[in-house]
Amino acid sequence: MLLRALSATTRSSVHTVTRPQSRLVSIQAAARCPTPRSVITPITLARHSTSDRTANMSSQAQKDITSWASKDGQFRRQTSSFRDSISKDGQFTPDEGRYHLYVSLACPWAHRTLIARSLKGLDKYVSVTVVHSFMGALGWSFYPPVRDEDGGFPQTKGQVGEPDGLAQVDGDPLFGAKFLRELYFKVDPDYSGRFTVPVLWDKKTNSIVNNESSEILRMFNTEFNHLLPKEQADIDLYPEHLRKEIDEQNEWVYDTVNNGVYKSGFATKPEAYESNVVPLFKSLDRLEKILDGGKQFVVGDQLTEADVRLYTTIVRFDPVYHGHFKCNLGSIRHDYPNLNRWCKNLYWNYDAFKSTTDFDHIKQHYYMSHGQINPTRIVPKGPLPPIEPL
Repeated sequence: MLLRALSATTRSSVHTVTRPQSRLVSIQAAARCPTPRSVITPITLARHSTSDRTANMSSQAQKDITSWASKDGQFRRQTSSFRDSISKDGQFTPDEGRYHLYVSLACPWAHRTLIARSLKGLDKYVSVTVVHSFMGALGWSFYPPVRDEDGGFPQTKGQVGEPDGLAQVDGDPLFGAKFLRELYFKVDPDYSGRFTVPVLWDKKTNSIVNNESSEILRMFNTEFNHLLPKEQADIDLYPEHLRKEIDEQNEWVYDTVNNGVYKSGFATKPEAYESNVVPLFKSLDRLEKILDGGKQFVVGDQLTEADVRLYTTIVRFDPVYHGHFKCNLGSIRHDYPNLNRWCKNLYWNYDAFKSTTDFDHIKQHYYMSHGQINPTRIVPKGPLPPIEPL
């Protein structure tokens, strides 16, 4: 495996980093998308945290959503705030045309929900709006940013640029909002958290049902089944006999891979970076081993949510995380043949994966939005192709 091939000198230097005990128990605000929960339990959480510390940190983050790392150099992700559910017996019933999904095509967490929506054939039940790929200090917008005469990105007080033709960015059809934050404040004028995607919106009550990607994924998997043709209803991304294994894998894949690339890329101190990039590649080694023998899926012998959740990180790895986030102990296409084969299979053989993967949005978002990582905001041409053929 890749990490075993590191030189003895490199290995000893990176493993001497002491990992702070509090790193994973955090309420620091997230930069982009809400924290996915690894194991979904009955949703009994309050809609908003009552913690004074959380509210204060979130309020500070609202002033500039691109401020990611805390004082120790670590990136910590915020807990999602809206945790209601679609269900036949609840407030939010599964009705045709009732729901609207706000997403970024760049965001891996939002990408999960798009894949599930496509796999389950929910187009007429859940419509979609795509935000622009650029995210500035005020968060996601439905328009491109204002540019100054030198081509720079001045901080604004809410002004937006003219439409620039970026695919699938057509504005907000429900309220004509300029920024996603306007929808959060429409629901709660005192909202103090991050303005994240995905957002599952209820058009009947004009409220946010949920902004937690892993919970939306599971809602889409089951809650519309009685309305769907048998072919779509029979698709089960969270089958009973695999749930324990899926939950266990989700736990470590989320921490070290899905969120691990962010903890590596947004780190502002060497110790923070090294203490996250090494576990990331250990987990990639572990996944590579799981896929030995030509396995097509990471859990069992069928497509599950574990594949969906992992895919949205792996498909972005070589185009973005390898260079932009300094996750460069290896690349998927050159150092992980099993993961590369698995990812290509999903992309080329399942339209729900390919049709929801937009490399223009992905690359433009990361390289142009993260000015503290890429001050020139130049978007690299490679890798070419962004994903290899089968």
